Amino acid sequence: MSLRNIIERNRNDIAFIVGNGINRYPNNPDAISWDHLLLKLWQKFAPDAFKGDRVPKGITLTEFYDLLDLSNAQLEPTQVYAIQKEAASIMNDWNFRPHHREFILKAIELNAPVLTTNFDMILPAAGNLEQYYMASKSFTDFYPWTTYYGLEQHVSPTDGFGVWYINGFVKYYRSIRLGLTHYMGCVERAREFLHKGENNPFNGKNQHEWRGFNTWLHIIFNKNLCIFGLSLEENEVFIRWLLIERARYFKKFPDRAKKGWYVASASANPDDSLEGKKMFMRSVGLEFIETANYDEIYDTPWR
Repeated sequence: MSLRNIIERNRNDIAFIVGNGINRYPNNPDAISWDHLLLKLWQKFAPDAFKGDRVPKGITLTEFYDLLDLSNAQLEPTQVYAIQKEAASIMNDWNFRPHHREFILKAIELNAPVLTTNFDMILPAAGNLEQYYMASKSFTDFYPWTTYYGLEQHVSPTDGFGVWYINGFVKYYRSIRLGLTHYMGCVERAREFLHKGENNPFNGKNQHEWRGFNTWLHIIFNKNLCIFGLSLEENEVFIRWLLIERARYFKKFPDRAKKGWYVASASANPDDSLEGKKMFMRSVGLEFIETANYDEIYDTPWR
């Protein structure tokens, strides 16, 4: 099944999770990988502590960031967020390309929510979108999970199109999640939304009363999910954990179950980790879709 087929067959109930792959296509010189972003940060904040030109094997990217953070533990209190602020600065001037706009226009046509693990403002810029708040009183720039970019105000995150940020974004540099410590904080916060105060875990995730109703978490548990442009390697502990929790929820309430797809180019999976990734996807209810090339992910499906 192609990505275009998935979209057409599920156009009335679909949400997208988009990663940095959409920025790096097609060989975009302005966009950088997570690896290169972290190396830039090391070069600026701890050039004497690490002089390599690549992330060492045997360490995850999230751990690599935390080690950088540790090396700057002597920073003044006012500089605690200096590394995140610099990361935001690096990405602040990135511009959208034609395929970004085609994707956003298609998502608007489908009235489909878009969640992104990226930090930049490319997708909102591509659609000339405005910022909206689901619950302004509970908004925090540290976890801006109740705000999105779209064309209109929604009552529920699943009401329609909007761009939501899973890992924070450059407008609020304190929200940017780069380290394992950051991810563990996200898991802790999400767990409070998912389970706190419930005698029956998971009950109510499709109801207005649950604590995560005004956040992008509501989309995760109540829409068919199509994931692309995201490597979902082992270091993506937060979103992997959310997918496991989503699968647990559907197992407990099978009548509420939603579909899911993980789309990747066959050329993007050259090593033996593919077997484990496919097992993970299958176990959390995601169909693994391999395309012949990147055009079938970032170009043709949105035209």
